[in-house]
Amino acid sequence: MNYLKKILTYALPYKKYAILNIISNIFYALFGALSFFALMPMLNVLFPKDGEVKVVNKPVYTGIRTLGDYFNDTLAYQIQYFAQDDKSKALVFVIVLVVVTFLLKNLFNYLGLYFGTFLRNGILKDLRDDLYDKTINLPISFYSEKRKGDIIARISNDVAQVKNSFLAVLEMIIKEPLSIVFSIGGMLIISVKLTIFVFIFIPVSGFIISAIGKRLKRQSAAVQNEQGIFLSTVEETLNGLKVIKGFNAEGIFNSKFQDSTKRYFHFSNILLNRQNLSSPVSEILGIVTISVLLWFGGRMVLLENSLDSASFLTFMGLAYNILTPAKAISKASYAVKQGNAAAERVLEIIETKSPIEDAPNAKTLNGFNEAISIDNIYFKYEDDYVLKDFSIKVPKGKTVALVGQSGSGKSTIANLVTRFYDVNKGSISIDGQNIKDLTKNSLRSTMGLVTQDSILFNDSIKNNILVGKPNAKDQEIIEALKIANAWEFVKDLPKVLETNIGDSGNKLSGGQKQRLSIARAVLKNPPIMILDEATSALDTESERLVQDALENMMKNRTSIVIAHRLSTIQNADEIIVMQKGEIAEQGKHETLIAKNGIYKKLVDMQSFE
Repeated sequence: MNYLKKILTYALPYKKYAILNIISNIFYALFGALSFFALMPMLNVLFPKDGEVKVVNKPVYTGIRTLGDYFNDTLAYQIQYFAQDDKSKALVFVIVLVVVTFLLKNLFNYLGLYFGTFLRNGILKDLRDDLYDKTINLPISFYSEKRKGDIIARISNDVAQVKNSFLAVLEMIIKEPLSIVFSIGGMLIISVKLTIFVFIFIPVSGFIISAIGKRLKRQSAAVQNEQGIFLSTVEETLNGLKVIKGFNAEGIFNSKFQDSTKRYFHFSNILLNRQNLSSPVSEILGIVTISVLLWFGGRMVLLENSLDSASFLTFMGLAYNILTPAKAISKASYAVKQGNAAAERVLEIIETKSPIEDAPNAKTLNGFNEAISIDNIYFKYEDDYVLKDFSIKVPKGKTVALVGQSGSGKSTIANLVTRFYDVNKGSISIDGQNIKDLTKNSLRSTMGLVTQDSILFNDSIKNNILVGKPNAKDQEIIEALKIANAWEFVKDLPKVLETNIGDSGNKLSGGQKQRLSIARAVLKNPPIMILDEATSALDTESERLVQDALENMMKNRTSIVIAHRLSTIQNADEIIVMQKGEIAEQGKHETLIAKNGIYKKLVDMQSFE
């Protein structure tokens, strides 16, 4: 239960609810025991003992050994004082006493649950917020190894499981144990001998319940992991539905999903059946204990005359009152084991150290004045270097284009300049400052990014564009759309800027989506623009519109252009030809054509219009 200490820190903002929950549970446990004690005078009124002597004087407390007699005599005195030998009045008195104690017991039970709700849901909210915050702050490299569905499972189901187990711990620590303690206290008052006899069976019960729950955590982890797998399959299916249908691959993905749900079915059955054992096992153990008590206590009443019948029936009620919290504790212990597995998965993400963090003394980048310098960098994603001893300089206001075959390392440069990844060797600096010594926020604030895949969100056109500048006015948005050649189609949409573009912008064409991505970058108005194959996925007409938009956007800006279609970068100030992570050629378009080298071959392979 090491995770519990970490989860408890999330309860601190809600400590007032925790304190009120604990106080309510204390009173619930107290009145739970007193509600059975209140039955004793009723039994004495209904079934008076032969030759019973009235309590004329108010009883005096003489010590803990006579506490039981003092309690009985005090109740008898109060009943006699109220009833004045009228048995109907005595009956009314004890009925009111029973009703009030049961009413208070249930009132405090409700209050405990009421305050516990705020505590649980507060912890749930803060855990999810922290998990999501960590999710968006972890580097992109983290998600190349993780399934998206598994992350979703942790944010939704695992966090909910932690919430439920946390409440179970609260009940196990406060509510249920106190119910047992108060009940045992009442039993000791009635009969020490009979209470000691009960304790013989408690360790046996605990040992049996513990043996059942030993493997619960491992089974729970298997269930939660499998849940992440089939959620990932659903996420991949929805993203790749066109490919699945186009290749008639429904059967393959159906089989993959059903294999996962079959394993989930198997693990869930084992887990739930092990959980389900808790109730019948504790019930059987309780009934065995009650049966033995009936035999042992019955002898004390009938043969030894050391205990009166009313006290014995009250004692049996208190003994039975132990069964419900004991069962709850056994269930809570299972929930804790299950929650422990979920908490480990949640905390694994929250406690993951990001390899790309701001340095302790990181500076803020204020503007861009001179140049971007990439000096002798080496970088690898796994084992082999994809960039080796790579150096270029991008002066302010200039456009540098990176070209080359797929896998030559072009897009990696964009990932390193934006610090989505850190270089293994060498350095990248802006105005002479190493980007590792700058805050990520200020670094990325100076850059606009347009990628090959138009990443848009299921929201209005306006809100998608506002990602670039959240406080922009409508007129600024329209100006950005005009520069991006997007206003011509946006103005004709039913709700204009408020039109929803669907999941990933799928209500729009590829060219329209890309122009919205450009408008978003234009609105941000950064001094540095990074274009990662922004036109490679477009048809000729869309490419021309997008290329015009890009040229509008790049005016008076420093640009790093990663290009697949060489027609889009002929006017670049410098073209870098990359091959296997190294610079093969560099120069202007005309110079590289004249060299009749790699660039010339690439140009010859493409037709210019």
